[in-house]
Amino acid sequence: MVPVSRISDLVGFGEFEVDLATGELYENGQKVRLSGQPMEVLRFLIRRAGSLVRREELRSALWPADTFVDFDHGLNSCIQRIRQTLRDSVGSPRYVETLPKQGYRFIGELQAPLPQTFPSVGIEPALGPHRRHVWWKIGAGILATSIIALAALIAYRWYRPQEQVVLTAVPFTALPRWATSPAFSPDGSRIAFAWNGDPKGNVGAEGFDLYVKSSGSETLLRLTQHPSEWVSPAWSPDGTKIAFHRLAGAESGVYVVPALGGPERKLRSTRIPWEDFPAISWSPDGKWIAFSDWLPADDHTGIHLLSPETGETERIPNGAKCIGQVQPAFSHNGKYLAYWCYQSGNVAALYFLPLQGSEPKMVSLLRDWPTGLTWSADDKELIYSLWGDSGHLGEITVANGSVKTLTLAVSANQPTVSSRGDKLAYSSVSYIPNIWRKDLLHAESPALALIPSSRAQFDVQYSPDGKRIAFASMRSGVQGVWIANEDGSSLVQISNPAQPSGNPQWSPDGTKIGFDSLSRDGWEIYLADVAERIPRKLVTNVSGGVRPHWSRDGEWIYFSSEEPGRMMGVYRCPASGGDASVLSKDVDGISPQESFDRKTIYFASHEQKSTLKKVAVRGQPGPESEVEGLPRLSNSSLWTLSPGGIYFVPADAPRSLHYFDFASKQVRPIFEADKDFSSGLSVSPDGRWILYSLLADPSGDILLIDHFR
Repeated sequence: MVPVSRISDLVGFGEFEVDLATGELYENGQKVRLSGQPMEVLRFLIRRAGSLVRREELRSALWPADTFVDFDHGLNSCIQRIRQTLRDSVGSPRYVETLPKQGYRFIGELQAPLPQTFPSVGIEPALGPHRRHVWWKIGAGILATSIIALAALIAYRWYRPQEQVVLTAVPFTALPRWATSPAFSPDGSRIAFAWNGDPKGNVGAEGFDLYVKSSGSETLLRLTQHPSEWVSPAWSPDGTKIAFHRLAGAESGVYVVPALGGPERKLRSTRIPWEDFPAISWSPDGKWIAFSDWLPADDHTGIHLLSPETGETERIPNGAKCIGQVQPAFSHNGKYLAYWCYQSGNVAALYFLPLQGSEPKMVSLLRDWPTGLTWSADDKELIYSLWGDSGHLGEITVANGSVKTLTLAVSANQPTVSSRGDKLAYSSVSYIPNIWRKDLLHAESPALALIPSSRAQFDVQYSPDGKRIAFASMRSGVQGVWIANEDGSSLVQISNPAQPSGNPQWSPDGTKIGFDSLSRDGWEIYLADVAERIPRKLVTNVSGGVRPHWSRDGEWIYFSSEEPGRMMGVYRCPASGGDASVLSKDVDGISPQESFDRKTIYFASHEQKSTLKKVAVRGQPGPESEVEGLPRLSNSSLWTLSPGGIYFVPADAPRSLHYFDFASKQVRPIFEADKDFSSGLSVSPDGRWILYSLLADPSGDILLIDHFR
């Protein structure tokens, strides 16, 4: 066993410790649940320990002018929550003293905690059939001594000061439809990629196949003849073979094929969905292929190491907060495996795993959906892409977590770097969903395009009187919430132009709009008066709020929390702000809506292929259950309530709108669209019209930066 020291910004008092950098509270070494504004108040008081902190100071620092809540009530609730957590009292305080009509003072005796030691568990490179299973125990702040100097500098924050680097790329492919998933050959002269534009134009041959192309040549070498939902390649270290992850129903799996063409060989079956961008990576010594797969036992993805020679596999360790691991990437020196760890639908942590004798280390925590990961040639940086960072790649220095933004002219996903580091390639793709209106009484009549735009627009919602609409749009460059008349005229943005925002919902009286927005503190819910157009944050004790929905009487806001590892689930809180109560602890619960009779809350479980659930809310929330007779939804936003049933898009028919009748529990089709539905449905108050968005067919190319370093 190798002793390792716990390195952290912990400050101790009594049996408690607080990490002032991350806002985590521990009691006798065990993590205690205290987050949001109560934790911010406690951190503020501790930093001013022994001094009077006036209420006005706390208001200025922690309740800025854009909040929408009674400050006195909010602060009193925070202090009460702190005292409950610390088992403190007003009359005989040990930690937080009240000075009537003035403020508060932290009176606990502070001390730096003694270093603690923990055992280190190793991973052996050889994963034979009879070896024991090795699991890593990840504790807060535990770091291996073998990289102690490096790890002392690694810290994560939601945002860091970022250096920006503007890069110029040229097309590597100029093919119709979609070229994606680039991977450099070991010598950097060729790129393997997936393409769904069969050059022979074969009917019924839609789907991705694997191709290879050399720099400076337009000749394509096609390696597979099996159009698939998705293909992700990785070269063998000697350049003679290419492994690839194919998604194709029952034939999904990891395969290998000669790099110059020949028969393919299946190594392992898999069941991961394409939404996770299932990349693979081949270790520099040639012994292992890392891939991600969906695990039936715990219903999420994990990363496995596969021997291309024997077919044996073993899963790498999973952190306590990880609800999925994807997109593995071996370092060029073969010492580390980097990967993304999902912590909620909007939060992913960037990890790397030392492959000999140590534990996974978190490099950074980022709020978005990861779409790619690769190492720099010297293994000092990790280059990544996120779904929401259109036109950008990020580069994180592993030693200290500093970030550079690599600015590009077009969207960038799935970066790959040549072994010499002089070339960077990536995939650029465009979907551009737009908004449509359909007459439900005359479903045979053509749909009308509302507010046509070259930028993505979706999640459209009718106002209660049917005279206006609210929707999410990228028309200003940053996703924002906009309102317009029902015909699309008089466009006005209602969200902060500098903050990504979406999922708008009208209040029942039509005077306000609730939406979620990404601030420096993460995703939170904001309310904006339609007349004033000034968003104010809804202050509650549950952080990470997304997908708000008003109660029918306007008294409550229902929402989902995606605070990683803490409060994930479905909640409601007063529309004026205040403490939230939990309605469902389903960590995948999202998009709650109240029934028209106000007795039931419906919500989706899982983002894709969602199950619709319901829970009674009159009095105390009752047990939750699935909606009997309703098929799975295409995604968590493609459903909406009507007085008599549910309009929805089923998972097995992404271009078809259906209706589920509450009384008969029967499903009937309404109409077929010519493209896949994107996000959001809304029916007009009179029940005649429905608003929705459709995806354009994706198109994209591989782009190349020829002098990256």
